[in-house]
Amino acid sequence: MVHVSEVSKIYKGHVVLNNIDLTIEDKSFVILTGRSGGGKTTLLSVIGGLTKPDKGSVIIDDVDIWQLSEPALAELRNRKLGFVFQFPSLLPTLNLLDNVLLPIALGGRTPCIEDKEYAESLLEMVNLSDTLHLYPSQISGGQQRRVAIARSLINHPSIILTDEPTGDLDERTEAEIMHLFHTVNEDGKTVIMVTHALDYLKYGQAFTLKNGRISSYDAQEVSANSVSL
Repeated sequence: MVHVSEVSKIYKGHVVLNNIDLTIEDKSFVILTGRSGGGKTTLLSVIGGLTKPDKGSVIIDDVDIWQLSEPALAELRNRKLGFVFQFPSLLPTLNLLDNVLLPIALGGRTPCIEDKEYAESLLEMVNLSDTLHLYPSQISGGQQRRVAIARSLINHPSIILTDEPTGDLDERTEAEIMHLFHTVNEDGKTVIMVTHALDYLKYGQAFTLKNGRISSYDAQEVSANSVSL
């Protein structure tokens, strides 16, 4: 479970988050939407242990992450959280398999045979099993995004955080990526997604951020903006 309590963040005198309270149950799919500048990405970053709030707490599995030391917070991020952003940020000098394995190495451990087998299975899950020895420059942007999803799962995290993961993709690739996140959620992961796309509201519980405050979408609004999976 993720519990955000009275979180506030101010940038250069501008209130980005204003006493945010939010509880996210295990294995849920949460959509954060709203206008640009409303605080969506900042809230995701605070939950992910990347941006420290000026006030408030974030509890993940009974641990207040912002009371941890930086090394302990880095370990928690690596172990419990998976990140997928709009830009895949794959290392161009590593092939796709090694890009997926990278979080293990960043956690201070040399990948073993079991890790490599799991990475291969993740690339198979995202329909890239025949490209694992290619390099990022040799595949499309949509395929790079799928590698990033596989990479986010390599350490068996319980929570996946993703910010505008389909922002620059064509409609078909966008649908494929959303299907992958739906599958990840169905497999028991908590997914927290920032998006401008109202079509995605039906995937889970939807919240909107406006002027630093958070509120739920009502059921009628979600239904009106939904599409079939």
